[in-house]
Amino acid sequence: MQQHGSSRSLQALTLSRPIQAALPMLLAMVLPAAAAAPASAPASESQMTLYTRAAALNVCIARAAGVDFDKAATIAGDTIAQLIQGEHGGVIAVVGGQPLSVEELRKGSINSAVIGAVEICPQQVPPEVLKTVQAALRQAAPAAAGAPSPRR
Repeated sequence: MQQHGSSRSLQALTLSRPIQAALPMLLAMVLPAAAAAPASAPASESQMTLYTRAAALNVCIARAAGVDFDKAATIAGDTIAQLIQGEHGGVIAVVGGQPLSVEELRKGSINSAVIGAVEICPQQVPPEVLKTVQAALRQAAPAAAGAPSPRR
């Protein structure tokens, strides 16, 4: 078992015998299913909420570990952008039916990660970013309050 701080390199790690024995069977089960998978569905609102929360938590955890804020937000945003691209073909239901470019996904995902971090771990957000996001959220709140509610 690999321990943190161990000098053993990742390349030197080997799979246990039971895992080695099961690997061909597991691959046979997974690969045909992946090849026959239907076209991906757009990311739903609930999926986007989950992805955004995961990205925000990623920023919070990285910051608590001493990672630079911009780097933490960029990595979290890139991760979510790649997830949306890979799992949903870049399509987000609430945005429309057209796929977004990876760059568009990245920008939106970084913004979402930063906004989420402000809500979840404001102490890990640089003060100037915190003030800017909070001001933008206050400004957006009246517009959202005046928006018609969806019909059910």
